[in-house]
Amino acid sequence: QLQLVESGGGLVQPGGSLRLSCAASGFRLDYYLIGWFRQAPGKEREGVSCISTSGSTNYADSVKGRFTISRDNAKNTVYLQMSSLKPEDTAVYYCAADPLTVQNMCLIGRRYTYWGPGTQVTVSS
Repeated sequence: QLQLVESGGGLVQPGGSLRLSCAASGFRLDYYLIGWFRQAPGKEREGVSCISTSGSTNYADSVKGRFTISRDNAKNTVYLQMSSLKPEDTAVYYCAADPLTVQNMCLIGRRYTYWGPGTQVTVSS
């Protein structure tokens, strides 16, 4: 059974950092395109970042320079390191996996097949 589970969310002050984890079971993450997405209340889902099977990465303009996506193949886990967090980063964050590994349009959520349940990130003082 293919499964993704996010962890690492929580409450953080503006300017703080969090590292989200996306752990996979039932398949190898490095064989899939992996994306991070977020959805704030009342807003549409937004693509945040993605990492290809070769390790190349993409970021939304809103998080460039602040967020870093990475992968640990030994742990079968993808991470999203978030720094300089802002209140507008508050959302439920999801990771997703796509067996179609072409990186074009990797921030478009509807192309992804497998999704985790999400983890809440709240940035507030």
